[in-house]
Amino acid sequence: MVIGQDCDANGQPVFPPVGLADNQLDKIQRELLAHCQLIQPPYFPVLSVEEVDERKLIVLWAPGGQNRPYKAPESVTAKHKVWRYYIRRYSSTVEAKGEFEQELLSLAAKVPFDDRYNQSARIDDLSKPLMQAFLQEVGSALAADAPGLSVEALARQMNVAGGPTESPWPKNVGLLFFNETPEQFFPGVQIDVVWFPEGAGGDRFEEKIFKGPLARMTREALSYIQRNYLRETVIKHPDRAEATRVWNFPYAAIEEALVNAVYHRSYEEREPIEVRISNEELVILSFPGPDRSIRLEDFQAGRIVSRRYRNRRIGEFLKELEMTEGRSTGIPKILKEMAANGSPPPLFETDDDRLSFVIRLPRHPLSLVPTVGGREVTGEVTGEVGRLLRAVVGEMTRQQIQSALGLKGEEHFRTAYLKPALEIRMVEMTLPDKPTSRNQRYRLTALGQHWLDTHPGGGAG
Repeated sequence: MVIGQDCDANGQPVFPPVGLADNQLDKIQRELLAHCQLIQPPYFPVLSVEEVDERKLIVLWAPGGQNRPYKAPESVTAKHKVWRYYIRRYSSTVEAKGEFEQELLSLAAKVPFDDRYNQSARIDDLSKPLMQAFLQEVGSALAADAPGLSVEALARQMNVAGGPTESPWPKNVGLLFFNETPEQFFPGVQIDVVWFPEGAGGDRFEEKIFKGPLARMTREALSYIQRNYLRETVIKHPDRAEATRVWNFPYAAIEEALVNAVYHRSYEEREPIEVRISNEELVILSFPGPDRSIRLEDFQAGRIVSRRYRNRRIGEFLKELEMTEGRSTGIPKILKEMAANGSPPPLFETDDDRLSFVIRLPRHPLSLVPTVGGREVTGEVTGEVGRLLRAVVGEMTRQQIQSALGLKGEEHFRTAYLKPALEIRMVEMTLPDKPTSRNQRYRLTALGQHWLDTHPGGGAG
């Protein structure tokens, strides 16, 4: 709010401003002090006297208070005052009644965790270089003044610190973004990326742990996933020049899902965000689950409109860094990016108590898996594999396929035909967990069927 600034009929500021006389400045501040003390509990906005075009203005900034919700008198001048809760509805301030009052009380029953003072930390735990780097990145006008400000003054300007002058405290959101080791204050603030080369039920896995300031940690984890586990498959067609290009997992969907987890997880829980990657899916697990006001079926349909945000301040910083839009667009974007890549739709899972949230991104059925036995798959279909693909009809035993090909030697069949087809995912087992079962059958995968459809003649691909 700017006091001393006129606006035109369209609500646009008129320059030069009217301004305030020097003898008005103290008078207005005394009146503000008296009126703010009428708020229950007392609330005092941040006030500064600024000069524009040689005219003085009073600028008020009212960040969320530590003792909300607040009541204000129905009439400031009435002798017997009645206090009410007020909210904004469109462009008007109205009294909060009925369900709106109940929702206000439930939302503001306590200060959100990310906006609380952290009394186990000190102002000096905030990194001035990190704050300056953030201001530079987002193009803030404050970046020019930052070098001349103390850590405390800069932190107060960015609203990541507060409290009385004699005892200032950093806020949790400040420590999460502007401290080199936020895990010392919030155990579990990390992203674990786990690769299962043999599937989630296999004995081998590789793990990489990312820690550090929230934005950097998220970007480094995304970059690592992109470099190591995303593969593009190019499928050529005999009847046209244009090839089909698909990714095993589209990066934009992964980015949206991981930033969503960073935004909406609870930083009071000592559980990391986990990204589990296998040849079949990429899974992102975070704690807790979505708010109970959101129905799971709305996730699948992409109709997410949340009325409650767990970490509004974290969301504000992520939005300034252009890592999220903060308008309930994350889930629809994941659905859109998966569909644009031709991938199966993502799956969203939680439990009845909303203790956890899982986003599953299935691998594109026509994409090649990143590695088999530690080697990158090339997707080459040899003449032997091509013959096998044409011989498989429905689900067949090894003996049936071998007989259809007119082959007698089992070892040669397995080495030259069956094993290569399984390795490049053209053929799959019906009982993958029991490879030696006498009930084992083999069938074409979607990739194998696609190859067959695009190679109607003889020969290999």
